[in-house]
Amino acid sequence: MIIDCHGHYTSEPQDHHAFRKAQVEFIEGTGDAMPAYPGIADDVLRATIEQNQLRLQRERGTDLTILSPRASGMGHHIGSASNNAEWSRISNDLIARIVDMFPANFAGVCQLPQSMSGDLKPVLAELERCVVELGFVGCNLNPDPSGGFWSAPPIHDRYWYPLFEKLVELQVPAMIHVSGSCSACLHTTGAHYINADTAVFMQLIQGDLFSAFPDLKLIIPHGGGAAPYHWGRYRGLAMMLDRPGLGEHLLRNVYFDSCVYHQAGIDTLFRVVGPSNILFGSELLGAVKAIDPETGFSFDDTRRYIDALSLDEAVRQAVFEGNARKVYPRLDTRLKAQGR
Repeated sequence: MIIDCHGHYTSEPQDHHAFRKAQVEFIEGTGDAMPAYPGIADDVLRATIEQNQLRLQRERGTDLTILSPRASGMGHHIGSASNNAEWSRISNDLIARIVDMFPANFAGVCQLPQSMSGDLKPVLAELERCVVELGFVGCNLNPDPSGGFWSAPPIHDRYWYPLFEKLVELQVPAMIHVSGSCSACLHTTGAHYINADTAVFMQLIQGDLFSAFPDLKLIIPHGGGAAPYHWGRYRGLAMMLDRPGLGEHLLRNVYFDSCVYHQAGIDTLFRVVGPSNILFGSELLGAVKAIDPETGFSFDDTRRYIDALSLDEAVRQAVFEGNARKVYPRLDTRLKAQGR
């Protein structure tokens, strides 16, 4: 089967957006009252998926998408820890309903209620709720809740250890994924996302996180940002910092997805990183919703790039399925229970 490790619910109903707009306006002092969430009818929710993510799954020949709330909409820089806890719960509950409607097609990954306060208690509580009660298989972890100003400690800092302990306890990985950008200098999907992927890779080189958490699994999306394309730089910096080689230091715990939107980029990712550390992903529906005039296909139809590599069957199976089942053990358990 073909598992897409990186999908977002970006086709939300208008009432969902209207609630968030009113919530933010109240938080920022321009709204009259904190709104009540209106609720979304099952038929409305079902239609948003059938006409978008599910339709494209079928058209592109994939089987299951690991689905999370809209990344740019997490908005961790907005409001208090309690505000973000409410917003995360609402967003995650929608994902749970989608998974319940389409259990063969989707598995849930949660948004964490991170905030500028840095309080991890609501983060740990929501992670446990989503995994234990809702059956989610992972989470998105924002290394920069400030939205581009990098006020949080680096990812290897002990500040993050309670979260990593909980991830290991629950046997779920985290995908490193920032939210919206607050800086006019950083386009959200074209700069802020890629910058964060690259910055976290360097932070992991600088630290020694996996000595403390040898069972922790992290996914760096968007093909790893700049890391695979400047691999020599990072190998050299690891040596200068007296760190082990990248394979020993990071690649037992760090994985990359295939959300790279051209053939040459995918070719480089596979040649440099190697298929053992790559999970198929498309970011559906994500950053680039356009047809590539050079190919006639959607930029984010990433399966085509991997198919063009002519991988042998064992490697192809690992990239499309096996690596995801290894990194997301709760997903593997669920699929086995479904006879898949």
